[in-house]
Amino acid sequence: MLKEARAIAKWADNIVVKIPMTEAGLKAVHTLSKEGIKTNVTLIFSVAQGLMAAKAGATFISPFVGRLDDIGVSGIQLISELREVLDIYQYPSEIISASIRNIEHVEATALAGSHIATIPGTLFPKLWSHPLTDNGIAQFMKDWKNFTKS
Repeated sequence: MLKEARAIAKWADNIVVKIPMTEAGLKAVHTLSKEGIKTNVTLIFSVAQGLMAAKAGATFISPFVGRLDDIGVSGIQLISELREVLDIYQYPSEIISASIRNIEHVEATALAGSHIATIPGTLFPKLWSHPLTDNGIAQFMKDWKNFTKS
């Protein structure tokens, strides 16, 4: 992992190396963080895993919201608890909410304190669309047309 991470990190200044949440992954993150290489510890499913990643020096930690929800565990609660732990111990790691499935996940992870969210492209139009916005624009256009006629 270290050999590959170091090679990948040389590609550009803005590279973040993705590392799995394993014992070997945590050891690699600890070493890489000392070398100034940015890391994203992925496949986080518990507060303990996120805490260990942050303590190891992860730049980012990636809890999987949708996958937890799939098994009946609150992914949003995990985000909230991870943020609380990061704040308590003042770890600089940022939370990247992964496995976002819907607009509710986007809003709830933001409210829970996630720094970033990976959002599928199909979800983006739902971020700026709303029936009341569409109705408001239609009404404005109708009013403008009536105004310009008079």
